[in-house]
Amino acid sequence: MTEIIASVAAGKAVVQGVLAAEALRKAAKLQGSSIEVEVHTSEGVLNKLSAAQMQQASLVLLVGEGAALPEATAPRVTASIEQVLADPAALLGGPKQAVKRIVAVTSCPTGIAHTFMAAEGLLQAAAALGHEIRVETQGSVGAQTPLTPEEIAAADLVIIAADRQVDLSRFAGKRLFESGAKAAINDGQNLIRRAFEQASLQGGATGTATPQKAAGVKTGPYRHLMTGVSYMIPFVTAGGLLIALAFAFGGIYATEPSHAHSFAGALFEIGAKSAFTLFVPILGGFIAYSIADRPGLAPGMIGGLLSSLLGAGFLGAIAAGFLAGYFTSWFNKTLKLPRALEGLKPVLILPLAGTLVTGLAMVYVIGTPIADIMNFMTNVLKSMQGSSAVILGLLLGAMMAFDMGGPVNKAAYAFAVGLLSAQIYTPMAAVMAAGMTPPLGIALATYLFPSRFTLDERESALSTGALGLSFITEGAIPFAARDPFRVIPCNMAGSALAGAISMAMGVQLKVPHGGIFVLPIPNAVTHLGVYAIAIIAGSVATALALGLAKRNAAILA
Repeated sequence: MTEIIASVAAGKAVVQGVLAAEALRKAAKLQGSSIEVEVHTSEGVLNKLSAAQMQQASLVLLVGEGAALPEATAPRVTASIEQVLADPAALLGGPKQAVKRIVAVTSCPTGIAHTFMAAEGLLQAAAALGHEIRVETQGSVGAQTPLTPEEIAAADLVIIAADRQVDLSRFAGKRLFESGAKAAINDGQNLIRRAFEQASLQGGATGTATPQKAAGVKTGPYRHLMTGVSYMIPFVTAGGLLIALAFAFGGIYATEPSHAHSFAGALFEIGAKSAFTLFVPILGGFIAYSIADRPGLAPGMIGGLLSSLLGAGFLGAIAAGFLAGYFTSWFNKTLKLPRALEGLKPVLILPLAGTLVTGLAMVYVIGTPIADIMNFMTNVLKSMQGSSAVILGLLLGAMMAFDMGGPVNKAAYAFAVGLLSAQIYTPMAAVMAAGMTPPLGIALATYLFPSRFTLDERESALSTGALGLSFITEGAIPFAARDPFRVIPCNMAGSALAGAISMAMGVQLKVPHGGIFVLPIPNAVTHLGVYAIAIIAGSVATALALGLAKRNAAILA
């Protein structure tokens, strides 16, 4: 027997009506009650209640203007959709939650899309739960809307929704909960509830415990690697664009000694011999920084520079970063000094010991074998022709669309970016084409097959397409979250096709980000026409697959 029934009159506000219905279902489940909710929209009725359900219910909720259940005889409660979203438990007879103050930090490896999507998810979730929240976004241009000491001091809870290392020292003594950015994007309300239940004191001047981390959160090697990648990307981007401009001004002779004092030669000096020289040490340094904080930075960067000098490339920098970070962290915990000498550890003892151990290991133990592996991989990738190149393109393309900014996507992207130091540019082209395809394909599908998408999805198509043109794969996430078992395979098929065409035609891309906005730069990409065909073909394939696979939006809802 259904204890509670509800009718939501949503009209054209389809999304808000569906969200209100879902909020009521979750609130009833938490209270141990059963509920059935019908939603009246301009496109039809979702989950229409039967006469038997109306007659058997013990409580009737009428939500929105015009909501009615004439056959129901139980006591009635009326409310607006906004009231339901703010506090559904109160309408079901549950206790109203006390308003809590929350501060949060969101961040992702590239600091472009996930950072701000996670912030939006937390803002909406806190509003729906009736809590106050302030979110600091640590994006690619640094901290936006930074939290003040007063806001942190007044907070009841700190939430860190990040896929890279975040400095927690300012939250000492506060109840803190760590999660990945995707948890905030996919289900911010559940994240906030878990945070209140599971958060623990952050260690520091006034706290001794360590922060609680959400189950399954990438807090180990993955997060450390992504921290290094996030700091490396600006060096690669700047260097790649400057190299392209050098060739634009000086042609293929820009690298010759005769052009050393020309404008093109200066651009090449800045891009290739400075920015590209630095990005490998930066990768190693910030991996170590993520593990051991500031004492690990010098050993990691020096190990990364040794990797470049030894020919071990980005693989050697990754190894040096992890070695420097874990050794420095272990040595810091192991070495006990009198209080008067503790100040020497971070500025003298730890950097010296970490640099010595990492440097000797790179020179005598791991540098040469990794250089051999790097040379082997370089030769194999350069020799890839025909079917072998197509297979690599298919694989990289499918990885880029699998989780749209998640670990698999970032693994493919980091692989392609790392190869730029070895002057292998074809995987980067395949990865960018494949990353642009899912949002572009979905945007196209909303115009070709409008009945397969809700009104809200169709209205967001333009912004989704713009994200795709900018190489922000995360624009496809809202569509995939609604219907993952149909959308994700379609995205993977289109991206795999785009990656395969790009690799098969030998397209080279020297810039790791920017989408179509970097393509017109001379020499940034080779075979520009073929590359455009690869992106278009992948997008069209995605759109057609979605048209075949997805059901009518009203049925899906």
